[in-house]
Amino acid sequence: MNNRIFVWVLLLLLPISMSCGSTAMNMVANALSSTTSGTVFTGDDDPELVGDALPFALKLYESLLDEVKDNPELYLSTGSAFIMYANAYVQTPADMLPDEEYEKKSIMTERARKLYIRGRDYVISGIEIEHPGFAAALYGATLNDFLKEMEKEDVPYLYWCGAGWMAAYATDPFNVDLGIGVKKAAAMMETGLRLDESYNDGAIHEFFVLYYGSLPQSMGGSEEKARYHFQRAVEIARGRTASPYVSLASTVSVNNQDAEEYTALLTKALAVDVSQRSGVRLVNIIAQRKARWLLDHREDRILSDIKKGVKQ
Repeated sequence: MNNRIFVWVLLLLLPISMSCGSTAMNMVANALSSTTSGTVFTGDDDPELVGDALPFALKLYESLLDEVKDNPELYLSTGSAFIMYANAYVQTPADMLPDEEYEKKSIMTERARKLYIRGRDYVISGIEIEHPGFAAALYGATLNDFLKEMEKEDVPYLYWCGAGWMAAYATDPFNVDLGIGVKKAAAMMETGLRLDESYNDGAIHEFFVLYYGSLPQSMGGSEEKARYHFQRAVEIARGRTASPYVSLASTVSVNNQDAEEYTALLTKALAVDVSQRSGVRLVNIIAQRKARWLLDHREDRILSDIKKGVKQ
């Protein structure tokens, strides 16, 4: 059955399933949290269509969680969907608003922060089912003990928990509670990298491009490490994802005020053929939109055409 048809059949059957007991509910939950159902969104080439559909899907997931409380994959799917929605459809549009719309930008950024935290907490609930005591360890001194027990199948949970946590912090770097979690989020990502560095086409490496590229050296930032992870992300994805180029350009290139590299990286992002990889088509399209916007607003980030004292 076509994935799209399959998911909509499930939606039509959902009210019936809710009245038929936990077995039917778990069948629906398992189907909606499967990898194949996820590509219905990530493989689409119409970001607006997906953006309009996602709020309904998010509430559907939450409705299922009210009934099915012991399905870790459903918590993961729900949490990751909230984090993706917050990034693609709330924070990124907020970042692209002009300065004169500061109030609207502030409201959208605050909304993104709340959605990131909501998604992160759902993922934590999923990990807790598989590793009882994990949630308490996050706020104690035993997190590393739990991370040592993690296996390859735990990597998606570690990735999305860390990604949601760091994204929330990025929206509000003066938030002390979120700031305390930065090292913990990085530790989860380091564990995921050790267990499966190729997860999601090098997504963990790309996380570290942003992590090391955006943090000041006093907090662990490192251009050398950011460039290493960029290279690995590109190698693992074989240059078929646009976002690593955008990540390096928007962090390291801006920090260095390197206009030539900034432009070259974003141009490479735009050159990625979005038709070649259906599973990440939507992500590539959104990344390319951001690349175009960053190029159009280069003067807001590259304040001079001077590189190492030489006029370009």
